Amino acid sequence: MLATARPLLLEEVEVVAVERPSPSFVRVALASPALAQFGVEGRRSLADQRIKLIVPAPGERLDPLATLGEHWYAEWRERPQPGRGHLRTYTVRDVVGTGEQTRVVVDIVVHPATPETPLGPGARWAEAAQVGDRVGLVAPRRGHLFGGIEFEPGTASRLLLAGDETALPAIAAILADPPPGARGVAFVEVPTSADVLDLPHPDSIALQWLPRDGAAHGTHLGPAVLAYLRREDAAALALPEVEDVDPDLWETPVFSSSGEDVEQGVEAGPHDDLYAWIAGEAGVVTALRRALVQDLGLPRRQVAFMGYWRRGAAVRD
Repeated sequence: MLATARPLLLEEVEVVAVERPSPSFVRVALASPALAQFGVEGRRSLADQRIKLIVPAPGERLDPLATLGEHWYAEWRERPQPGRGHLRTYTVRDVVGTGEQTRVVVDIVVHPATPETPLGPGARWAEAAQVGDRVGLVAPRRGHLFGGIEFEPGTASRLLLAGDETALPAIAAILADPPPGARGVAFVEVPTSADVLDLPHPDSIALQWLPRDGAAHGTHLGPAVLAYLRREDAAALALPEVEDVDPDLWETPVFSSSGEDVEQGVEAGPHDDLYAWIAGEAGVVTALRRALVQDLGLPRRQVAFMGYWRRGAAVRD
């Protein structure tokens, strides 16, 4: 199967710009003439569009991607290291340019490496990224369905966006091009105060930054979300303790990784106009899911909960 016939883009692209917008993020711009075909079928905006990067190990080059066929993922998994690289999922931060000058911009979270939290392959590659580096890209091709977008607010008139640093690129993209007439709030928990950025957003959607500055994940995000929904003081609130965390937690208005019924009927409540999009560390997201769905009775059809990563668990290729 020729690469040009694939219903998705599977290309080796070049790093054409590297920035450090804040201590916890590396921003890379990726280019290739093949990106003239980048496009999201049937969508007005990118929203939280996910793509995948295939990053090489330090000092190595990827084996050619053009030889991968229709079942590219299975074929790629069979390749030996070195040369195969590591597959990591990211959200598109922005797309700039047109035609063969199209650039896909990706923000990658990095953190100081410690024995307890070493850098993973994606963050390690981003830390060392330089203009001219090559990386594999799996992304939507114009005219074909690709998936990877969970932000589906439907007719909801009020938005609740909440996430940690791994969700920031998606939240930024949503705020840059929200649904017409949308109002609501976005809560973003980031590692440090230096990670607070100037994000474009409509006046009708409040943006609240929650720097941890040494506190644990979810310390500020959970109470802020609960306070918004309960109309209470966040200082008096805390997320429930959760022990049985699903590292693959993924629940949208049409899908549940646990197999639960997301279409179940719920009586009318005070948040019928709300759509909640929550992503980040799976333990925090699980606790928020229980608080919103079980305690507050928010219908599952009005929420999207995504565990982007799990503390203490390695990301699988």
